[in-house]
Amino acid sequence: MFVRTTEVQGDPQGIDDGLRMVREEVFPAVTAMDGCVGMSLLVNHESGRCIATTAWQSHDALVMSADDVLPLRERAVQALGSTGGGDVNEWEAAVVHRDHATPDGACARLTWLSGGQDMVDRCIDLYRMVILPQLQEMDGFCSGSLMVDREAGRAVGTTAFDSMAAVVAAREATAHIRERVVRELGATVDGLEEMEIAFAHLHVPEMA
Repeated sequence: MFVRTTEVQGDPQGIDDGLRMVREEVFPAVTAMDGCVGMSLLVNHESGRCIATTAWQSHDALVMSADDVLPLRERAVQALGSTGGGDVNEWEAAVVHRDHATPDGACARLTWLSGGQDMVDRCIDLYRMVILPQLQEMDGFCSGSLMVDREAGRAVGTTAFDSMAAVVAAREATAHIRERVVRELGATVDGLEEMEIAFAHLHVPEMA
């Protein structure tokens, strides 16, 4: 299973209109494409930052969709008030676990790591055996996932919680986990973001 993410710096004043357009026009068009198994959208209303994710049954499906999704991406980026084309990345879904569906008001913490190609398999094992069990014990935990780019030696972990209050309450505990991961993997934290889950319709199967 593979995913494509598009990170957009939008206009905070126009985010709601952009979200409506993505939900009503882009989402139905993308999910109707061969091999697409869903889409999600995360937003930060204060900064205007948005991350759209589409999931695909295979790498071939992801590659074959590139030309078809381009005009949709351009329309979405424009609707969200961005003057750039968005930062597009492709990932392999390595670990996915859901405790329960995300409710209205759900939020997520995303952590980007890099550390070279030899880090990726170790990161997957550490996430599956050590990190995920600890996340599952946290109040408000909804789901956890790890996406990797083997060639670039990068990974991004996403933890969804029932609310922003739960995200905030888990900050100290997740910081300790992050420090351990960085130390054991010799990795670098490239980014950390807390975002609202505007909608989540990624039908990626359980991969824990």
